[in-house]
Amino acid sequence: QVQLLESGGGSVQAGGSLRLSCAVSGYSATTIDFMGWFRRPPEKEREAVAAIYSFAGRTYYTDSAKGRFTISQDVSKTTIYLEMNNLTSEDTATYYCAARRRGSSMNWDAGFQYQYWGQGTQVTVSS
Repeated sequence: QVQLLESGGGSVQAGGSLRLSCAVSGYSATTIDFMGWFRRPPEKEREAVAAIYSFAGRTYYTDSAKGRFTISQDVSKTTIYLEMNNLTSEDTATYYCAARRRGSSMNWDAGFQYQYWGQGTQVTVSS
């Protein structure tokens, strides 16, 4: 069973940076293809942020994240990171780490295709 635990959230002023981490246990490269970061802004629906195809290390971003956020994984693939720079108040949200089992044909940003989720970590950006 894959378990995910996020950390690194907090409060930051606009223009600042944060680095989120997601500790992954029970991971198997034969069963998981994408590791992703999603977020839920206050009173809004959950939205995709970024993902990494864990086998090849290929990364994917939404337009709002591109150029400001970087997703990465350590060599052992037991920790996923989200480096966030130039944060704005629009980035305020609860951020979730998620893992998707192999076999889905959906795009990486289809959150409902991810079977494993962390509890979330809050990011608050003040202007």
